[in-house]
Amino acid sequence: MNNSPISWNDFDKIEMRVGTIEQAEVFEKAHKPAYQLVINFGGLGMKKSSAQLTKNYQASELIGKQIVAVVNFPPKQIANFMSECLVLGAVDGEFVTLLSPTLPIKNGLRIA
Repeated sequence: MNNSPISWNDFDKIEMRVGTIEQAEVFEKAHKPAYQLVINFGGLGMKKSSAQLTKNYQASELIGKQIVAVVNFPPKQIANFMSECLVLGAVDGEFVTLLSPTLPIKNGLRIA
């Protein structure tokens, strides 16, 4: 783990936004168990993500869940799927717990 300090300007470059998962299905071609997600970020539109959440979540329970994701990474090809954002979660080995707002809020709001 790297605990090197970053500047406020470094942090400000990371664009974390709130979105609602609209679709979730098993990603059959992923090397590690994962879901393919389609996430609504309001004015930023819909973005796709591959997320290794299968240990803690069923695909059906993800639909409608608000999450936090980094939306300004370049797209990343994962098998036959283009992931457009990075869904954030706390990682404990293979178990990922999603970061979510505690109250419903507007999709696309920036995390600061």
